[in-house]
Amino acid sequence: MAHRGASKVETENTRVAFERALEMGADAVELDVRRCGSGELVVHHDAKLSDGRAIIKVDKSDLPSYIPTLAEALDACGSMWVNVEIKNEAKEPDFDPTEQITRDVVELLRQRNTPDKWLISSFRRETVDAVRQLMPDFKTAWLVVTLDNAELESVAVKMAAQGHFALHPWVKQLSKQVVEVFHRYGLQVNTWTCDDPARMKELIEWQVDGICTNVPDIALQVLRTPR
Repeated sequence: MAHRGASKVETENTRVAFERALEMGADAVELDVRRCGSGELVVHHDAKLSDGRAIIKVDKSDLPSYIPTLAEALDACGSMWVNVEIKNEAKEPDFDPTEQITRDVVELLRQRNTPDKWLISSFRRETVDAVRQLMPDFKTAWLVVTLDNAELESVAVKMAAQGHFALHPWVKQLSKQVVEVFHRYGLQVNTWTCDDPARMKELIEWQVDGICTNVPDIALQVLRTPR
């Protein structure tokens, strides 16, 4: 999974980065979606621009030209499937407790009539739960930095019961136990963000389902290397 596209060699979360990931042969792209001041869904990781302006306060016409709309980004991803991360965190200026951004993302993806092509994730559990309610055909994943080992079983049970598809844990906190527990309940484990070939090899041996990386070309080389 190309993290924000092929972001080691191109500007992250841009059409060029997504197109380069496709050229490299990546299976998927991960990207971040927010709402801008004029209402469009745009692709950008941080809530603020480099000059400090909050994206939610800036009209699309005044954003840097390299920031694509979600629709433009999806078009650039071509045949790859896409992990759409909805940015909706309480500490950020564009926080939307009403989940209207979630409804808008779901509707845009629904109109494309390719439900198997999308995996929707968020650090906000309420956001991915809302996706399940709005469009049960869409795959959903919960992003986490860490989980207490004592909670693994209960979290996996609940996520499976709710129909979620995957857990997306931070690679520096990921253990083989996490993979084993979530697999036991039929959930995939896709980890972020790993650029180290040795760690990639270990994750593959653990049978992790997906590796989100800034260097998809290197990840593909590791995958192709006989073990």
